[in-house]
Amino acid sequence: MAAKIRGVLVDLSGTIHVENTVIRGSIQALQSLRETGVSVRFVTNTTKESKETLLRRLTGIGFDIKAEEVFTSLTAARRLVDQRNLRPMLLLQPDAIEDFKGVDVDNPNAVVVGLAPDCFNYELLNKAFRLLLEGCPLIAIHKVRYYKRGDGLALGPGPFVTALEFASDVRAEVVGKPQPSFFKQALYEMGCDAQSAVMIGDDARDDVGGAEAIGIKGFLVQTGKYRDGDEHRLANPPFAVCKDFSAAVDQILTML
Repeated sequence: MAAKIRGVLVDLSGTIHVENTVIRGSIQALQSLRETGVSVRFVTNTTKESKETLLRRLTGIGFDIKAEEVFTSLTAARRLVDQRNLRPMLLLQPDAIEDFKGVDVDNPNAVVVGLAPDCFNYELLNKAFRLLLEGCPLIAIHKVRYYKRGDGLALGPGPFVTALEFASDVRAEVVGKPQPSFFKQALYEMGCDAQSAVMIGDDARDDVGGAEAIGIKGFLVQTGKYRDGDEHRLANPPFAVCKDFSAAVDQILTML
């Protein structure tokens, strides 16, 4: 018998919103999901803004989401930096650096890279490159290839992390999705095992593929960064492909 669904992991950007625009039906669908009593966590690779700013954005456009329900790759990266007593060079947007408040960044002994358009210039990337040549580790908050903005698809940090890897021969340690440790931490905080959880997201590789690699059922939504045929780019097909978050929730409700 299939395990009963006890927890739902939900991606944010591209799944329930794009910047300040709600994806139609998402607020109502989230309310319906909550009414069932299942645990919900919002798991995101968003690194362009701090968790506090992200939460203000979400509540400002109508979502009822609490801070403790949001688990970001910035949170995971900060924990790693603290655990290892690193002094990172932070290739992050100023707002995202708020999540590293109190971290010593003098005389860096590591390079941490997130989505940072203002930092992806020759001088800063070259500085990071030189640190890597000196033996500093490279930590990628995530390696997303691209994401959806209001004006269309845009490059994520993945291409820039890969450039640093190529130039320095240093392999990045990735912290966010699709890493198993990221999903496992979110499940732990939710008090749910993988077999009793589902993941809803618009990224076939990082949301769905990453979740299904540890036994979570993956629901791929055809919104946000989704492009026709993404589901066929996975080694194994998603558990479900749905037109949007609302449709995914409708299917989950039949499984409870």
